[in-house]
Amino acid sequence: MSSLTKVLAEEVRKIEETAAVDRTMQTNRLTHHLMPPVGWLNDPNGLCWYKGRYHVFFQYSPFEANGGLKFWGHYTSEDLVDWKYEGTALYPDSPYDCHGVYSGSALAESEKLHLFFTGNVKIDGDYDYINEGRETSTLHVESEDGIHFGDKEEIISFEKYPEEFTCHIRDPKVWKENDRYFMVLGGRLKGDKGAVLVYESENLKEWKFKHIITTPEAFGYMWECPDYFELDGKKFLSVSPQGLKREEFRFQNIYQSGYFQVKEDGSVDERDFREWDMGFDFYAPQTFTDNSGRRLLIGWMGMPDAEEEYTNKTIDEGWQHCLTVPRELRVKDGKIFQYPAKELERLRKEKTILDDEKSIVEVRVEVNEGFDLLIEDIAVTDRSFQISMGGQMLFKYENEIAEIGFSEIAGAGRNKRKAKVSELNNIRILADTSAVELYLNDGEIVFSTRYYPDREDLQLKVKGGKFRGNLWNLRKMIFTK
Repeated sequence: MSSLTKVLAEEVRKIEETAAVDRTMQTNRLTHHLMPPVGWLNDPNGLCWYKGRYHVFFQYSPFEANGGLKFWGHYTSEDLVDWKYEGTALYPDSPYDCHGVYSGSALAESEKLHLFFTGNVKIDGDYDYINEGRETSTLHVESEDGIHFGDKEEIISFEKYPEEFTCHIRDPKVWKENDRYFMVLGGRLKGDKGAVLVYESENLKEWKFKHIITTPEAFGYMWECPDYFELDGKKFLSVSPQGLKREEFRFQNIYQSGYFQVKEDGSVDERDFREWDMGFDFYAPQTFTDNSGRRLLIGWMGMPDAEEEYTNKTIDEGWQHCLTVPRELRVKDGKIFQYPAKELERLRKEKTILDDEKSIVEVRVEVNEGFDLLIEDIAVTDRSFQISMGGQMLFKYENEIAEIGFSEIAGAGRNKRKAKVSELNNIRILADTSAVELYLNDGEIVFSTRYYPDREDLQLKVKGGKFRGNLWNLRKMIFTK
C-alpha cells in the first residue's frame, strides 16, 4: 500500500466512523436497499458471484453527499438478503486514476477475480474535457480472495483509442465467450453520436479493437455503462444514452437506460430500444450471472444532473442515493421482464390478506418499516384502478396508461411518470423508508423512485377493481462490517 493510499484509507475510515455514530438520527436510512455508509453512491460496479459470495461494488464519494472524488465501495452477501460492508476496494491513488476510479465490471474465474475500470485524469488548463484535456485509460486489477487487490495495470491506454472518438470513453464490461474474452466500452464520437467500442483478448492483458456498435442515426450523444449479454438464446446490448429528447411516454428523465436486442449481423436499431425503468430514479444498470445461472440486474437508484428538478432529503443526513434490489431477468414476447430476486421474500414477516369483493381495501402501514405489497388477478372496474399511500404517493391505471405521482413534500420535486400498458394483471410494490419500486405484470414495466413521506404511518388504499392481494411487513436487512 502506497503512502497516498494509506492517507486516503485513513481519511475514509475516520469519516465512516463519524457517520456511524450519527446514524441513529438519520430517519431516511433504508431497510432493504444498499446505500453508502456516508457520502455519495452512484453506479453499481463489478457485480459477480465469486467463491460463494455475491459481490457488489459501487461508485463511492465518501467525503461529499453531492458527489466528488470517486472510489469503489464494496458489499458482499451469501444470499442477497443480508450484507457485509467490506470497505473501500479501489482508491484514486495512481497516475492513471488520480481524479477518480470510474465505473467498470468484474470477471470471476476459478482462482482469480478480475476488475476492469476506467481511470479518470483531468489535465490542468483551459480545456473542454470532451475533445481534449481528459485521459480515460482502461485499467485492471486482480484478487485471489475477492477482497484484497493487487497493483493496477493499464491495459488500454487512452492514446490508443480510435481517433474518431472524443475523450469520453469509459465503463468497461468484460465477459468470456468460448476461449476468448470480449469487452465493450461506452463512447462519444466526435460528431456527438453515442456508440460502443468492442475489444477482444486472449489473455486479459492484450486487447485488440474490433469494431463499434451504434445506430444509423444519432441516438443520444453519449452511451454510458454498456452491457452485452445473452439471455434465452438472444443477445442484448444495454446502454445509458445521454441526449435523448424527452417525450410524454418515453425518455421522461434527464438521461435514460435501456437495451437493444442485437440483430444477427451484430447491429442495433434505435427503434428497438426499450427502457429498463420508467421511474424517476434509475440509471447505469449492470447485469451478471450467478452460480445458479440466473441473470441478475442491479441499477443505480438515482439520476445524474437532476438537482435542478428534484433532490434527495438524505443530503441533510450526510449521504445520498442507493441501489435497486437485485432483479432476475427473463425474456417474454421479445421483451425483458425484471422481477425482484426470489431470495427477497425471506424478508417478509407478518402478512395481511387483502382479498376484497367491495373493490376498496384500506390498511395502515408503517413508513419506517418496509413493506411488500402484491396485488394479483386484477379486474379493473370503472376503467380505473388506484393504489394510494396517504396522499404521499398515488399509482393509477386508466385507459391503458400507468402513472405514478407524488405529493410536493414526498416527491421533493418529483411529480409524475407514465407508461403505456395494454392491461394490468398484477402489481408488486416494494416500499422502503425513502425508496419505492413498482413492478407491473411480473416485471413487464417497472417504476423505481426515491420518495420522502412526512408521516410515520400511512393509510394504504387499493380501489377500483376486483383483486386478491397480500401485504407483508419486512424485516430489515442485516448490515455488518
